[in-house]
Amino acid sequence: MSQNDKRPQRNDDVRAEGGSKQTQSVKHVKLDLERPKLSKEGNAGEHRKRSRSMKKRTFDSSKKDKNATLKIIPLGGLDAIGKNMTVFECKGDMVLDDAGLMFPDDNHPGVDLILPDYTYVLQHADKLRGIVITHGHEDHTGSLPYLIKDLDRQVPIYGTKMTLGLIEGKFKEHRIKNAKLVEIKPGDKVQLGCITAEFFAVNHSIPGAVGVFFRSPAGNVLHTGDFKLDQTPIDGVHTDFGALARFAEEGVDLMMSDSTNATNPTFTPSEAEVGKVLSRVISQAQGRVIVASFASHIHRLQQICDAAVANGRKVVVTGRSMVQNTDIARKLGYLKISDQDIIDAYDLKGIPPEQVVIMCTGSQGEPLSALARIAAGEHKTIDMEPGDTVIISATPVPGNEKAVTKVVNSLAKIGADVWDKSRARVHVSGHASAEELKIMLTIVQPKAFMPVHGEATHLRAHARLAEAVGVPAENVFICENGESLELSTKGVKHGETVQSGIVFVDGLSVGDTSEQVLEERTALGSQGFAAVAVAVSSRKKAVVGNVSVEMHGITSGDDAYLASECEKSVKSAMTKALAKGASGKELKKAARDALLSILWERTKTRPMTVINLLDV
Repeated sequence: MSQNDKRPQRNDDVRAEGGSKQTQSVKHVKLDLERPKLSKEGNAGEHRKRSRSMKKRTFDSSKKDKNATLKIIPLGGLDAIGKNMTVFECKGDMVLDDAGLMFPDDNHPGVDLILPDYTYVLQHADKLRGIVITHGHEDHTGSLPYLIKDLDRQVPIYGTKMTLGLIEGKFKEHRIKNAKLVEIKPGDKVQLGCITAEFFAVNHSIPGAVGVFFRSPAGNVLHTGDFKLDQTPIDGVHTDFGALARFAEEGVDLMMSDSTNATNPTFTPSEAEVGKVLSRVISQAQGRVIVASFASHIHRLQQICDAAVANGRKVVVTGRSMVQNTDIARKLGYLKISDQDIIDAYDLKGIPPEQVVIMCTGSQGEPLSALARIAAGEHKTIDMEPGDTVIISATPVPGNEKAVTKVVNSLAKIGADVWDKSRARVHVSGHASAEELKIMLTIVQPKAFMPVHGEATHLRAHARLAEAVGVPAENVFICENGESLELSTKGVKHGETVQSGIVFVDGLSVGDTSEQVLEERTALGSQGFAAVAVAVSSRKKAVVGNVSVEMHGITSGDDAYLASECEKSVKSAMTKALAKGASGKELKKAARDALLSILWERTKTRPMTVINLLDV
């Protein structure tokens, strides 16, 4: 018998061990190995066809006023991540959405804050029915105190409890009284002239964040505000998909959406992931732990407090804005920590370092922040020791990288164990990445789209995402600050451009610091300063006495030989100019050109120069 003959056959008797028979039944299964039939374009093609037809729905509707036009005018937020401000205007009524600021970088020496130019709002203040604030971050609330001071009337400000709490704190600093603050909740509708604002919950890095659905006689606009799609939020508040679907069913003529992370191709991790890492780092730390974060990131502060308490440590809060925001959040019930677990920085004496977690400002390397002062050994109550742990729980805002690196190096010299985003997940963004943005676009299904809240790179990346999910390219609008859009039953088109720009806050001065002043400051900082004092006799057409040249911040500026050479060159040039009948500006120009020529030849610098002429 062959080997094959010995193999049991299907449905045959099989002899079991011991000689008994056992019947085995084998079931026949027919496998369908054919690929499913596709249409000529394939399933994806059918989907694209349906998507295109869906997106090309008409803007016209029996519910709309054919004579009405809604103007959407961005005054800030489209050239940088900051100073967000948008005007909505229809049939003599105007609503302002957000009023933020931006912090200066190295290109703005001496400047404290940068505001959007809201001249257009002031010029049409009689139409302004209300100011809507989506959440409490500085880039959405920071310019409010300045705007309220400039307005000649009381205008209601709408926001959630947390947002208004932070705004109220700002108003106290600016001594603004009797502001009309109106609390809203997700789901509320507010009538602002002919424009209705309906608020819906979104998840962000601060409690009380909302998006806004604006209804007007000319059409509907959905503004997402800042958001992410975190499915394990710290406070249990998710982005309201139900409301978004309801708005989509009603019809969204134009969608404006957060573009901050549009260049990030994946999903933004959950804030809860940071808490796990913070807890692990704090549990392993030997000495004191210092955590630097944004003072308005209440969800992050809650996780720091939770990790500290879980590891038997007291929480200390330092830094003006950190103390203020922590106090507001605790009073309003957004930050939960018992009184016995949080102590004042002045009560640190006597508490072992391993029993303390310090929450402070300075995640952006600000020179006067708590972390910078601790690193420099200049803090009143907190001293660093080798072996202490520092966690920088934030990402540097573009332009602040050098300042952050400087602080980190100072901490390293002391012997601190520094943790930042490059070492572990001690920070995640509060903004949606590309895949989340596509989900949002797919749910809302807008007829037209305008990316907001980002730099040019972010806006264009978000525009490509919108086109990818089916928004027609001709209905995607990338605008500059001041460029308006007009929504009507005929669709969306570009409108007139209004005055826009930036306003510098410099000490007590608002709007008086010009680009020329900044250029002079930059020149002073990089090239130095030279002053010339000279007496001339226009009657005798001669230089009287000696020329005095004083230099500061110039290489070899304290060299007597260089000063003498400059004085001789200036005197020679002015003598020649006087002989030709020059006076006033011509004489100053001759002196400046001579001085700059010799300094460039000797030092390769062109310092800022001041020429003082005395006619005797």
